[in-house]
Amino acid sequence: MTIVQRYALAVEWFRSNRPSAQSELNFKDPFQLLVAVILSAQCTDKRVNMVTPALFERFPDAASLSAASFDELIHFVKSVSYPNAKARHLIDMAAKLLADFNGDVPSDIDSLMSLPGVGRKTANVIASIVYDKPVIAVDTHVFRVSHRLGLSKGITPYEVELDLERHIAPEDRPVAHHWLILHGRYVCTARAPKCGECPFSSWCPERKLYK
Repeated sequence: MTIVQRYALAVEWFRSNRPSAQSELNFKDPFQLLVAVILSAQCTDKRVNMVTPALFERFPDAASLSAASFDELIHFVKSVSYPNAKARHLIDMAAKLLADFNGDVPSDIDSLMSLPGVGRKTANVIASIVYDKPVIAVDTHVFRVSHRLGLSKGITPYEVELDLERHIAPEDRPVAHHWLILHGRYVCTARAPKCGECPFSSWCPERKLYK
């Protein structure tokens, strides 16, 4: 089976069965999504969603968050992974967002990546969800699923991103990240993939490894 055929089968199934896939993070505006995605690095969305209601109530915008002290902010985020680093990133991010972008979350990838705590994956998530940009964010789930299904042999997340964007139509890219991340989170899991539940098991190159 060619790589073009693999993409065609995967995209066709996802379009038909997961047409409305979306982020599992809870947010009401671009600023809240940006904060939530920064907090979600190496942390579950479920845990982040437990933290953010009180956090957003206390710090609803860049101005209030930029004025926060580390000691106050750490109280809200102490249960997520790497809380010290994330607290500092959030304060610095809010300050730069206020100084350089008038408190508004930018749509440009490079501008997003200029914010503390924002790497390419986070920038792509924001650009895709908020601004419907034709980009695909590659996290550990997307990276793993792409390799297992033979959609990419890229060594780095950026190489996988380029492969996915090369083969997935622009109109499908904003939702494709959610297709792959949710498949990796609930079916094609890292340690014990549920191949019996996978719609791609008949042609998955790694199916035999998990029998």
